[in-house]
Amino acid sequence: MSGASERRARTDAAVLIVDDEADIRELLELTLLRMGLGADAAGSLAEARALLAERNYKLCLTDMRLPDGEGLTLVKEIAQHHPELPVAVITAYGSMENAVTALKVGAFDYLSKPVSLEQLRALVKSVFDLPKRTAESRPIGATSLTGDSPTMQQVRGMIERLARSQAPVYISGESGSGKERAARLIHEHGARASKPFVAVNCGAIPENLMESEFFGYRKGAFTGADADRDGFFQAANGGTLFLDEVGDLPLPMQVKLLRAIQEKRVRRVGDTSELAVDLRIISATHRNLKDLVDQGRFRQDLFYRLNVIELRMPALRERREDIPALVEALLRRLANDAGLPTPRIEDAAMAALMRYAFPGNVRELENVLERALALHSAECITADDLHIEPREGEDGVAAVPGGGVALERESLQDYLDRVERQAINEAIAKTDGNRTAAARLLGVTFRSLRYRMDRLGMKD
Repeated sequence: MSGASERRARTDAAVLIVDDEADIRELLELTLLRMGLGADAAGSLAEARALLAERNYKLCLTDMRLPDGEGLTLVKEIAQHHPELPVAVITAYGSMENAVTALKVGAFDYLSKPVSLEQLRALVKSVFDLPKRTAESRPIGATSLTGDSPTMQQVRGMIERLARSQAPVYISGESGSGKERAARLIHEHGARASKPFVAVNCGAIPENLMESEFFGYRKGAFTGADADRDGFFQAANGGTLFLDEVGDLPLPMQVKLLRAIQEKRVRRVGDTSELAVDLRIISATHRNLKDLVDQGRFRQDLFYRLNVIELRMPALRERREDIPALVEALLRRLANDAGLPTPRIEDAAMAALMRYAFPGNVRELENVLERALALHSAECITADDLHIEPREGEDGVAAVPGGGVALERESLQDYLDRVERQAINEAIAKTDGNRTAAARLLGVTFRSLRYRMDRLGMKD
């Protein structure tokens, strides 16, 4: 098919295709025409710039390598001069680094060569839903993520940009820092907002049930499978699948998850055929996934598939200036849920909260306030009602509720892992090394004990 410089722009063109390979341009144009969309094609940066100056498009598809420059340059120019125009990049197979760079400077999504027409159609459909959603949606404000600190302003801005993309997002941060809330906001402000948001805690699913829970099963696939059942992937079809604590997935399941993400198809347990799925993956964990990759506990190829764009949720101690606003919002909600008037919090109590390290972050703050709301006897909440005794010194040590000491540099999960490891060692010592008896003493199954020991890196 001829390039754009050889003919005038089509009046019905909604999509601009930029690629120096004529057969790729023709394939994309024909696919779009079958979807009822007209397209203009450009074979170079210069031709693309001329067409962009001549008319408005609703989508731009551009290759990363062009004869007179880089597609990345076009992505940047569109982001600067045509901010309402979604642009998706087409990258060579295995060039994830280029795709990530393009997404970070403003690309909406990416396609890998050879281009999958099924993925192209899904991308186009989501794009043409996006302008309507963008017009209806409001900027993410403090009511969605409480706090006006510079850190939280950056987080809200990042979420708004991520909502306009379809790229996989990896949310890092300590336990209780609001990772799932951020994932929901990305979904609610994006093109998939009207579709399901399915949240899965990967660490809470027994290993022997993971495949059937994620991909579903056919009737008769195993004992107890008395009817067909969809899995998480099918439940989230068209929407967003949020994989919380993805670092807890065992290696065999990581292989199956990687294939499902790459192929965008899943096979139910006991089925002979695959089902196509169209969804966005958002993952999160309190762990350092890169460290798990280095330790051989997380697949590097899956890490790169999930970690296309990273959103880091700050710990509460990194944004202490947000604590007063959080306290006000949480107390109002907790009191309303309990059918009580919202109590005032005295200055000394607020000062104590401002000094406390909060290893459990916002979730711990909520728990502290809920307990104080239930126990306070006066018209206002006092420092004594909080039951926290911050004693920060040079080493950043602070007391934690219920006694004991937590280092401010130690995350809540690291602290809990240390306590769990100690409890397991004590139970094994008390039972003279009998793991079955130790599991019974701890009130867990033998399989659960082995899983916990493996997760904690404890030798059998």
